[in-house]
Amino acid sequence: MVLDEGKISLAILERFFEKVREGLEVDVVVVGGGPSGMVAGYYLARGGFKVVLLERRLSLGGGIWGGGMMFNEIVVQEKGKEVLEEFGIRVKPFGDGYFTADAVEVASGLCFKAVQAGLKVLNLMEVEDLVVKEGRVCGVVVNWSAVRISGLHVDPLAIKTSYVVDATGHGAEVVKVLEGRVPSLIEVHKEAPLWAEKGEEAVVENTREVYPGLFVAGMAANAVFGSPRMGPVFGGMLLSGKKVAELISRRLKG
Repeated sequence: MVLDEGKISLAILERFFEKVREGLEVDVVVVGGGPSGMVAGYYLARGGFKVVLLERRLSLGGGIWGGGMMFNEIVVQEKGKEVLEEFGIRVKPFGDGYFTADAVEVASGLCFKAVQAGLKVLNLMEVEDLVVKEGRVCGVVVNWSAVRISGLHVDPLAIKTSYVVDATGHGAEVVKVLEGRVPSLIEVHKEAPLWAEKGEEAVVENTREVYPGLFVAGMAANAVFGSPRMGPVFGGMLLSGKKVAELISRRLKG
């Protein structure tokens, strides 16, 4: 077979725009491809819902890849271990209820299983605004992340959705889009200093709807409610992603 450069390009373009076309009207848009975002996308897609994940960077995984201070291992507790094992990710006991996992295996394993479950990923895209009608979020306004970096004015496109999950991490970027622009929206308080135990508990507790149609998960949830960060302990992040998927699944089924 003789390779045709034009056909290679055509194959990439057609398959990519198939993904974009399928992602223009979905049940859920997850913003942020860190651990909570990928876990949320996995459970929602596995539940049969149409889900698209937007990640402004080239690769998914958020802060997992570096583990703690670029020592690429992470720590989870028992409940977090159960989530990792569901993804087929290997976990080693460290005693007293602590478990470790290879950070590279975690990041790549979450990504692989989520996409295999049916999650559509559009990377190098970010949310610059939200569609809000009659007091409810019903879409996201997206653009290439390179547009923001370059400082160019390029008009965006919109994706219609029933629910949006802000899983953008410490910055809570999606909630910040609405902060101060929509009456009665909760204020982004920013994270409190590191306290692993409290941060792990709070990230699950804070995972909820903060404005009609808009949920927070992962570190975005702690940033919104002013709870502590927790460093390279990732169980709460995984459980937050699972919880937000369960909350939204119930709404969609209801």
